[in-house]
Amino acid sequence: MSDSETARFFLSLVLLLIGALGGGHLFERLKMPRVIGEIAGGIVLGPSVLGTISPEAHEWLFAAFPAQSALLTAFYWFGLVLLMFTAGFKVQAEGGGAAGRIVVALVVGALMIPFVLGYASASLFADTQRGDPFAFKLVMGIAAAVTSIPVISRLFLDLGLMGTPFARNVIGAATIQDLILWTILAVATAVQHGEAASAAGIGRVVAITLGFVLASLFFAPAVVRALRRWMIGKFSEAPFTGYTMLLCLIFVAGASLLNVNIVFAALVAGLVMARFPSRHLAPVKQHIADIAIWFFVPIYFALVGQRLNLAHEFDAGLTVLFIGMSTTIKLVSCTLAARAADCDWARALDYGVSMNTRGGPGIVLASVAYAADIIDGRMFTALVLASILTSFATGLWLRWRLVRNPKVFAGLAGSPAE
Repeated sequence: MSDSETARFFLSLVLLLIGALGGGHLFERLKMPRVIGEIAGGIVLGPSVLGTISPEAHEWLFAAFPAQSALLTAFYWFGLVLLMFTAGFKVQAEGGGAAGRIVVALVVGALMIPFVLGYASASLFADTQRGDPFAFKLVMGIAAAVTSIPVISRLFLDLGLMGTPFARNVIGAATIQDLILWTILAVATAVQHGEAASAAGIGRVVAITLGFVLASLFFAPAVVRALRRWMIGKFSEAPFTGYTMLLCLIFVAGASLLNVNIVFAALVAGLVMARFPSRHLAPVKQHIADIAIWFFVPIYFALVGQRLNLAHEFDAGLTVLFIGMSTTIKLVSCTLAARAADCDWARALDYGVSMNTRGGPGIVLASVAYAADIIDGRMFTALVLASILTSFATGLWLRWRLVRNPKVFAGLAGSPAE
């Protein structure tokens, strides 16, 4: 790259980070999920706003030379990997203490029923399919079922609900659900890339993915534990941070060689690190989370927003149909499942609304499916908007419930099962 091209590349990164952090701060002040503001910052800098007002300025900033797109895409994927890696840190701690009966009911109501109905209704959106029909159906099933652990966790923290049985049950169910859905997404991308063109091929992909997970969760901790004993006392926190990042990249690189979805691999790497809550590694994980959440992840979400072309790829009918259908399916099935587990109707509806939060994982799904050429730009836009709107709606609902009754989620109220 020439000096001029290098300068424009760094200028584009600066603008993306300013837009993401500024938008996130504004939305946080408005008591809305930060991720929505970060995406909004990217939308302003993308073809939806800047590209419409001044196409020349947009091209000068973000398409100045052929390699710029590839460089920004590298930041996009690195931010996505770190998002899933740090999300894995929190899964075990925040999902602990959940009540078995209600969690099983929520997994059935929020995962199995929505996935089956989403898969079956894929034909309604067939004109947005770009790749393999089976991969497309799997993606639509995941899109109807996905729940955001990071966004719902942040909402619970902001509202002081994280220690309640309600929050533990939601996060426990979402953890089980998303682990299954990421495995299905790995199959979908493998099918799309021609690595699972038959039933035997699909079985092989599932076996490799499950083998990767089992090896990671049962054997990798032993290796990490041995390395930790050897390293403690020899290295300070800074080298530990570097070696932890190296572990993440080893998982991602190994997964790519095995044709396992790298986003799923980053989550598994985070789950491995979550099994080590020692005082030596806790600050290391916090350092990585801080760098990810305040630098790489905002750039990722800004790039998601920048990829949205609302002027040309926003299909109002498609978006309304998908959001309305998927939300109705998930709300009804989750509410009824919670009611069957002896929750009263009000608490059952709280579970339904909370489990309908798509947030970051919904956007990750859209990103991976779009990058794999499974869906077109219109469905990508619909999935991202669904993630934004459902996260916004959940925040409003929980705040409204607390305004009416500050103790509505306290103790065992409203749910005998809890």
